[in-house]
Amino acid sequence: MNANQALLSFSDIASEAHAKIQQDFADINPVIGVMQGMRKMGIPADVLTIDCLPSKKRILVVLHDEHPGLIQYQYTFSDQDPGNDYQAMKSSDVTSDTVYDWIKDYFS
Repeated sequence: MNANQALLSFSDIASEAHAKIQQDFADINPVIGVMQGMRKMGIPADVLTIDCLPSKKRILVVLHDEHPGLIQYQYTFSDQDPGNDYQAMKSSDVTSDTVYDWIKDYFS
């Protein structure tokens, strides 16, 4: 799977989780964003953010070309620089239910 396919696949998973969260939790309205600024700086990776605007909580997801098949993520805040303590999962293990649980557990 190339980088663009990995990004599209994860975006679809995140969108599905987002729709389920909005159905189940009226008080959680996550905002999903895709940033390709790392590529513009010469780093072969895409970043996807899932933000809870009121709390400034952020789930930062990195899809790095040098680690195909892995999704790296961390729980952080939108107003703070992320640390280096990423967790990783095989892409094949990440489903919309996984992302749903991330959002539910961290944002509520």
